[in-house]
Amino acid sequence: MKVTHSATFLFGCLQRAGIRDVVAVEPVTGGLAALAGIATRRDAPPVFVKAFADTPDGDVFAAEADGLTALRELGGVATPDVIRADRELLVLSVLRPRPSGADFWERLAHTLAGLHRSTIHPRFGWHRDNWLGRRRQINTWSENGFAFFAEHRLLRWLGQPRVEAALDAGDRAALERLCQRLPDLLPDRPACLTHGDLWTQNVLATQDGSPALIDPAVSYMWAEVDLAHVWSTSPPPEAARFFARYAELTSLDDGWPARMPIIQLRQHLAVLAQFDDDWGAAEQIRTTLAPFRTLS
Repeated sequence: MKVTHSATFLFGCLQRAGIRDVVAVEPVTGGLAALAGIATRRDAPPVFVKAFADTPDGDVFAAEADGLTALRELGGVATPDVIRADRELLVLSVLRPRPSGADFWERLAHTLAGLHRSTIHPRFGWHRDNWLGRRRQINTWSENGFAFFAEHRLLRWLGQPRVEAALDAGDRAALERLCQRLPDLLPDRPACLTHGDLWTQNVLATQDGSPALIDPAVSYMWAEVDLAHVWSTSPPPEAARFFARYAELTSLDDGWPARMPIIQLRQHLAVLAQFDDDWGAAEQIRTTLAPFRTLS
């Protein structure tokens, strides 16, 4: 097999899981939290495998598998088949890279709009906590979306060492003020099933080229948490078709782009809390919070 540190590690995980016909593991990049690769097998199709070098304390992969199943069975979204999910590793069927071109992005708009429109729910949350990267995502049920978003998606990151180091007291007070004003800043929308970690790297394709999603952190939440994540993670120019079509399919008002920085605060805070290189998250947070620093 091809020898690299991550390939050797993943190969060992597969061996311990009883998958012993692997002849090569090719590491893949793109994820931020785990090691991942494509394993070529002697007696079966290749599989995607993901593991942590130091396994977090929790059911990370079981929760991810649960999310994939929910997206497929409740929302009609194409996802990889789950072959194995345990504390040590996740093994999935292999998807294709997403194709280029505006047509694919228009199909993704139909996929995401269908997910959001067909899964309206009376409460915010999920039946279990799951994981966003290497941190637990709290999904305690709530009937109030503003309270849920404030407590479990924004304020929950205060107190994390990297967040405390990056944000000053004024920033933290501004975040609390923003949370108090959420009902004035965002429309009162129902909960629906959301992917929860929908940056562009988590959009792939099935073998026939249809949109498929990976690596979810699902919950019943506002649909715009998914829209904001695509909007904020450098989508290619052809994705303009996605945003226009999604807005049309879901009857979004014209003011939706102005809401994206506020909603995406949840992801910027999560990135800031977990990684030494925050890819500009701290600057984005401070920019979004600036108008709330001086409010009384």
